[in-house]
Amino acid sequence: MAIRLLVVDDSGFFQKRIAEILKPSTDIKIIGFASNGREAIEKTEKLKPDVITMDYEMPVMDGLTALRNIMKTSPTPVLMFSSLSYDGARVTLDALDAGAIDFLPKNFEDLQRGGAKIREILTEKIKSVSEQYNRSLTGGTSSPEPKPKAVVRDTTTLNKQAPPQNIPSVKPSSQNIPSVKPSASLKPVDLVLIGTSTGGPVALQKVLTGLPATFPKPIILIQHMPASFTEAFAERLDKLCNISVHLAKEGDALKPGVALLAPGGQQLLLDKGRIKIIDGDDRVNYKPCIDITFASAAKHFPGKTLGIILTGMGSDGKDGASLMKQTGSTIWAQDKDSCVIYGMPMAAVNAKVVDSIVPLHEIAGKLVKEVR
Repeated sequence: MAIRLLVVDDSGFFQKRIAEILKPSTDIKIIGFASNGREAIEKTEKLKPDVITMDYEMPVMDGLTALRNIMKTSPTPVLMFSSLSYDGARVTLDALDAGAIDFLPKNFEDLQRGGAKIREILTEKIKSVSEQYNRSLTGGTSSPEPKPKAVVRDTTTLNKQAPPQNIPSVKPSSQNIPSVKPSASLKPVDLVLIGTSTGGPVALQKVLTGLPATFPKPIILIQHMPASFTEAFAERLDKLCNISVHLAKEGDALKPGVALLAPGGQQLLLDKGRIKIIDGDDRVNYKPCIDITFASAAKHFPGKTLGIILTGMGSDGKDGASLMKQTGSTIWAQDKDSCVIYGMPMAAVNAKVVDSIVPLHEIAGKLVKEVR
């Protein structure tokens, strides 16, 4: 059965292009359009869509207000379309906290060009969000929250979200997952690295807010996110957390109790005890790329790192985790039930490089207990 989609945007051009892009897809059916937030609430009640795409800046009622109302009265998975700006990032992060499942950068140039690539990205996102949301509502998650929470997916712009060419895409699956025996205690580490994608902002917030200001090791965060979003995200985390969180810059030193967030649109490398930021190869679709940062850690901190792979679509992090593992470092993966998308953690588990599979709500406590 086709996924029933409601498109909410005050731009007639945007509504038309979304319809044109999705028209060839037999798996998605647009059942209606709304031009403002109030109309979105009314049509959600009447049409009962499976997924909603939502703009945030609209007349009569903005998308964020509409989202909050919809999540209270008719909970429905919502994809936010967001401008590639600092203000757009802040609104999007607010929307994710309010219950939006995911977001896409609103890039009119990409929409004008259209094409198979954008169709593939948009349909894949709509399908994955619908599937995950329904699984969560039917009790397929062990997360303590009663509702699925916010999510952000891989991103720079719409035409650069395909999985890396050299890393096989891994999609969520109901197949049997190999069991991994939890480690009794962690080897001594000098550095903690956390990589994530879809669902990452909320997942990272949950982990980092559970750490004390006295956390004894430096932390590197790699989140698939546009360049215009990472500064706002780092500021948000810094305000919420007891540890310090900053956007990583060239030459930054690694310090205990400080988390450095990889900047969007670039690659973060480790050079001994300092951060190196490069533009990276255009053939690498993820910027930042978890594999690249993990591989750098394997080179400069062999056997002395803890790599954690959280929720995300695809398999970024698997190859880098393998390199870390070969040097004697430790790898954790978020468990399936607490993931928004169990793609990246599953890829690492299937590659047999994971030492512990940990529910999201237990990761912070496990870090505090085992990292000394």
